[in-house]
Amino acid sequence: MKTPLAWPDLCKTLAAPLVETCTRTPVSAGDAGLVKALSTAQPDWRFRHALCRGGWYRLGGIVDGAGNRVSDNLEAWAEQALEHHDGDVGALIDAEQDRTLFATRLVGNTHYLVASSGEAGDDFLQLEIEELQEVRAHRLFDNEPGSIEEIVDPRLDADSRAAASPIGLPFYAFSRLQHVGSFLRRMRSQRTEPAPIHRMVEDWDRSSAGAASSFCNQWVLATSEHLDRFRQPVLRAQPICAQAGEPPAFRGDATANGLALADALSHFDRHCGYPMAWYFHMLTSRSVPYAVAQTVVEDALAGLAYLPERDVAVVRGWLHRPYSA
Repeated sequence: MKTPLAWPDLCKTLAAPLVETCTRTPVSAGDAGLVKALSTAQPDWRFRHALCRGGWYRLGGIVDGAGNRVSDNLEAWAEQALEHHDGDVGALIDAEQDRTLFATRLVGNTHYLVASSGEAGDDFLQLEIEELQEVRAHRLFDNEPGSIEEIVDPRLDADSRAAASPIGLPFYAFSRLQHVGSFLRRMRSQRTEPAPIHRMVEDWDRSSAGAASSFCNQWVLATSEHLDRFRQPVLRAQPICAQAGEPPAFRGDATANGLALADALSHFDRHCGYPMAWYFHMLTSRSVPYAVAQTVVEDALAGLAYLPERDVAVVRGWLHRPYSA
């Protein structure tokens, strides 16, 4: 097992062949083809496709009416053009009125793949691969922009977004590889109190959920890192359920208790496929009311043993110090 300090360097080493693999693997191969290609590139790590999230885009470049490339960087082109006209947007519009120019966007999905590296809930590698396709978006200056933001990234209505035409085939691009435990330890060192994600992972390991399933089988993390105004790194991590679709409807209500509540919790867990799913969705998706935690502990004190003692202990700990992930 690698030490925490070794993970960043190891991830850099592991990432090198994965970058090339993403470039060579066609999107038409699908998730299974991507996983197979990754296993060939890194046979010692059994990456599994966990989740795909879409609905986002990046600014692209500029093409003319015939589809010829004018610039690969829309934002840089606009900044230089505006500077050439002394920051006068109206003068820039007048200068470009006889040209037919279209902005492009890179429409994206993020594929999350995971590979276990140990027994603890956060002991796994998380690989993020982007699936990108460039599309021709809005015609430049058609919206009579008043600022550079309105030139490069105007708000498009649903019809305009639907009318965007593809430029070339979709492709995979390596985004990031990190060891989640190492990231969370770095994050933990920045604060005196653990963040919600630290407590959630600890609760997973202490509860029946951790005994039944690996954390990375059910959750991935959306992580970010930036520098604050003092140039110090700020790390954040948000859990995302790896199961497709919405969580199940909770059959109980805030007043349910006893056998009715036990049945509602059991139904929720069976739908998700692991014990204590209701608790972790209470923390994240809010699919289960917070009041359920109080009732569960009250039922346990009354002698209703529909939850194992360790799970009741986790819920009791949350009641003493509530958090939401």
